[in-house]
Amino acid sequence: MSQVEKLTMEAMHKLADKALEIIPSRAAYFAQLVGVTYGRITIRNQKSRWESCSGNGNLNFNCLLMLVPTEVLDYVIVHELCHRKEVNHSQKFWVEVENILPDYRKQKLWLKEHGDEIMMRMPGEIL
Repeated sequence: MSQVEKLTMEAMHKLADKALEIIPSRAAYFAQLVGVTYGRITIRNQKSRWESCSGNGNLNFNCLLMLVPTEVLDYVIVHELCHRKEVNHSQKFWVEVENILPDYRKQKLWLKEHGDEIMMRMPGEIL
């Protein structure tokens, strides 16, 4: 893999601002389809995670998601919302994801193939 250009802190802040504009509305849209509720949405600068969901339903998303295709972003959002129904990766969980995104496997594969390179763009000083 070639040298990946790191983002500046200014660029990270711009991605976080963009994520705050886009992700909450996408999450609200998909939450209705999934049939779940959630708490607050937080945008984070994480070096190794795309998203997480706390026990009380708060959703955390990585600002680097603004660098992935929209279909992949939607997959990540739906994935996390489905954890509000199934807190594991059981067959029931994946059926929930597939009910909303029948072609989710393509997005999951894209993230597997390209996600590390995007994560590597994180500035070194972020913890």
